[in-house]
Amino acid sequence: MVMSTRNVSNEDEQRIESRDQLIAPMIAGEKPREAWRIGTEHEKLVYKTSDFHAPSYDEPGGIRDILLANQAYGWEPVEEAGPDGEIGVIAMSGTDGTISLEPAGQLELSGAPLTTIHETCAETGRHLAQVKAIGEQCGVGFLGLGMWPDKTREELPVMPKQRYEIMMRHMPKVGSLGLDMMLRTCTIQVNLDYSSEADMAKKFRTSLALQPLGTALFANSPFTQGKPNGFLSYRSHIWSDTDPHRTGMLPFVFDEGFGYEHYVDYMLDVPMYFVFRDGKYIDAAGQSFRDFLKGELPALPGELPTQSDWWDHLSTAFPEVRLKSFLEMRGSDGGPWNRICALPALWVGLLYDQSALDAAWDLVKDWSMEEREALRSAVPKMALDAPIPGGRTLGDLAGEVLDIAHAGLAARAKPNSMGDNETGFLEPLREIVESGETPAQRLLAKYHGEWGGDITRIYEESF
Repeated sequence: MVMSTRNVSNEDEQRIESRDQLIAPMIAGEKPREAWRIGTEHEKLVYKTSDFHAPSYDEPGGIRDILLANQAYGWEPVEEAGPDGEIGVIAMSGTDGTISLEPAGQLELSGAPLTTIHETCAETGRHLAQVKAIGEQCGVGFLGLGMWPDKTREELPVMPKQRYEIMMRHMPKVGSLGLDMMLRTCTIQVNLDYSSEADMAKKFRTSLALQPLGTALFANSPFTQGKPNGFLSYRSHIWSDTDPHRTGMLPFVFDEGFGYEHYVDYMLDVPMYFVFRDGKYIDAAGQSFRDFLKGELPALPGELPTQSDWWDHLSTAFPEVRLKSFLEMRGSDGGPWNRICALPALWVGLLYDQSALDAAWDLVKDWSMEEREALRSAVPKMALDAPIPGGRTLGDLAGEVLDIAHAGLAARAKPNSMGDNETGFLEPLREIVESGETPAQRLLAKYHGEWGGDITRIYEESF
């Protein structure tokens, strides 16, 4: 889950008075091909090496100490008042992006916008080397998984962010698994650019139709509270009962004429969570942004929203692919270093070369919405064995998709200093497809085999 980190008020901003202002962030995202960038985000679970508990924010060697220890590597603190009014560090800002804390202390790097996968992987490597060194100082380790394998909700801490308090009150009202999403899951995401409304629409459709493949290839959450849960990506399953108003496959994206206006209408129908004023998050959970535009928001009667309010709201929808001023690929479980590099390689290969984009869309354009929804529903349990139209499985399609991504990366011709292009970053995914075994299936084989059912052995599988 990625939401904006705010610690500056927006009182002096121009108020939104026209629909054009709602579409403006999306239009502002349009960039010529040479300016397209790659932004990679990845979360990891943090545990104390002494007894594997999830550290709280303020215990010695806890999340606050871990964040502040990044100052040794040039990162600067970002602070916010917590629910009790006490100012505390909630993120670290640096040249490699932002390090932030998720609701139960999951540590996230939201990477900088970069030009090549080589740069992305170098950024990832720098970050992981830094946090490993910090982990040795603080007595913590990190797990690259899609979900806590052994912790109950009650065993997990809650970080002192105002908006998390609001969301945790609201989540149980709209779904049974929203708190699990907040507290127990981790993901890898990549944010990508578009050149025009038409380019955005084609990339959105193609990536949304193929997002279940991203879920399958990266499936890495087969355990709940120490036992197999019957899923390969339980993280993906969690989204199916988090909040139906702000999740899912967005059928309207596949409608003829889809564009910015349609996405704005969708977002106006997504219930709000909060409004940020004077350094505080005001609870507006369940209220309507349409009412806000009329000055009729119960949380702020008589007041019109600002552009920052709209930007905040855009970050509170969680579909499989999300549009802001870029497109976010949101379907994949967290994982170790090589798969963090593989995710941007997959989507850049498919979406950043026109021939590859055309070929990828041709694979899925004839699927009905019912077939797309059925695949999304099947993948959390079946992964690559999920059926697709034509009597085949997702695993049968995966090789074709990787071939297209490989061709797209080769056509980009972005070599590193050794002359290697970006295609090598797909190799971990190629190996998964050729073996037919997802990361989750390999963990399950260890659990039933060499681990002898001892889930604590998973802590040997860190980054």
